[in-house]
Amino acid sequence: MIEKRARSAYPRFRVLPTRWADNDIYGHINNAAYYGFFDTAVNCFLIEEAGLDIHAGAVIGLVVETGCNYFAPLAYPETVEGGVRVVRLGNSSVTYEIGLFRQGEDQPAAQGRFVHVYVDRDARRPVQLPDAMRAALEAIRA
Repeated sequence: MIEKRARSAYPRFRVLPTRWADNDIYGHINNAAYYGFFDTAVNCFLIEEAGLDIHAGAVIGLVVETGCNYFAPLAYPETVEGGVRVVRLGNSSVTYEIGLFRQGEDQPAAQGRFVHVYVDRDARRPVQLPDAMRAALEAIRA
């Protein structure tokens, strides 16, 4: 289990609107949707602040490990705020922690982690993180 972290542990946030389709038959957001929130929060940071070019960049990140702990239910039409931080920064890999918060709340409803391995787009072999990306990731490192 990941140690539960308050909002103040996350240096970057992304507003993540929920969708009607995110709810399941039990009236809350289905567990699979949380992984989409994680991916969106991290990739928005990478695109907007770390120079990731998802369409034509030579380097891409592949998810090789994921996990999630659920603390409280979320439901449409709530707006979720996704906090992002880096907990490990290697030569070609990055481990992120993502906290999902109800708007304005200090404690997360869920908290996840995933690991990206950065690879050459064509060869799919690990490559060193580009300098600009490393600098942006270093800025949100725990």
